[in-house]
Amino acid sequence: MIIGGFAAQAHAQSNVTIYGLVDAGIVSERGGAAGSLTKVTSGIGGQSRIGFKGTEDLGSGLSAIFTLETGFKADDGSLDSANTIFNRQAFVGLKSKDAGQLTIGRQYTPLYLAQSQVADPFGAGYAGSIKNLFPSAGANTRVSNALVYSTPVMEGFSADALYALGEQAGSTTAGRQFGFGLNFAQGPLNARLVYNNKNNDTAAVGTTPAKIQDTGRTTMFAANYDFQVVKAYFAYGANKGVNSAQIPVANAYGYTVAPKPSLDSNDLLIGAQIPAGNGTVMASYIRKNDKTVNNQDADQWALGYLYSLSKRTGAYVAYAKIKNKNGAGYTVGNNNEAGSGDKAFNLGIRHAF
Repeated sequence: MIIGGFAAQAHAQSNVTIYGLVDAGIVSERGGAAGSLTKVTSGIGGQSRIGFKGTEDLGSGLSAIFTLETGFKADDGSLDSANTIFNRQAFVGLKSKDAGQLTIGRQYTPLYLAQSQVADPFGAGYAGSIKNLFPSAGANTRVSNALVYSTPVMEGFSADALYALGEQAGSTTAGRQFGFGLNFAQGPLNARLVYNNKNNDTAAVGTTPAKIQDTGRTTMFAANYDFQVVKAYFAYGANKGVNSAQIPVANAYGYTVAPKPSLDSNDLLIGAQIPAGNGTVMASYIRKNDKTVNNQDADQWALGYLYSLSKRTGAYVAYAKIKNKNGAGYTVGNNNEAGSGDKAFNLGIRHAF
């Protein structure tokens, strides 16, 4: 009776939601050194996942919040990240109507949220994903050991700040990461200006001195505007330093001299979403401008269609092609995979719950 009464009381004070996405389909890739590849895979438009999020009202406009989210592969049922349960998100924090929100744990960076939520008509998924050319790999997507503060929204304006500890003995800066985001969303306009800074140093071990490297820095402006008949997208980014413009696959095309990640580059995206029938046409053009002496530029064209079978279920088709220049090595991937060549076709279905 005591246990039952406590459970009833806890349920009255808190709210926990189970949610998720199952996304699976066929991917056909061409152009890589390993040859053509056709496969059934998971997470093409968005990574398959299951999550738990909850809130508890603490009174006076203050709430405790948490999110635990794991990715899995719908094609074979395995975890998306070996030996990690909640690889996508794992955080706890406090949210105030007046003071904003503070969370601690593994979280998205302001840079990736701007790319997926504002910049890309493909939502960072499918063959046309912004991640194929913009810096979105590794710690640019999510970062562990992070503190994130988000302000309340005031007249459409808000801001975010992230600081992630490197947690390397012997150094307070090695491996640390920070980022900022200034956001505006009101009516048909959604815009964000973000900055991301990743320290690539490794701390000293015993008497061995630390390895000092340049930081990876990205500044990006992204916006979309809904004209009703078409939703227009734009993004421009400037990347400088080590790991500011990663090549997802080391040498996908088998070049004699492997492509070199740029230490100074610009990215441009122009795109659109167009309502068509019971679905949406997605289209984008992305250009990577390598400003180093290597001049390893790349261009991507992409087209897709997402058909709504219901509010929760959709079928999709997408195609993208990258043109690499001067030995650049970028590949056409999707939300969950880096891809193996310069062309890819997607056909699949997704269901949210």
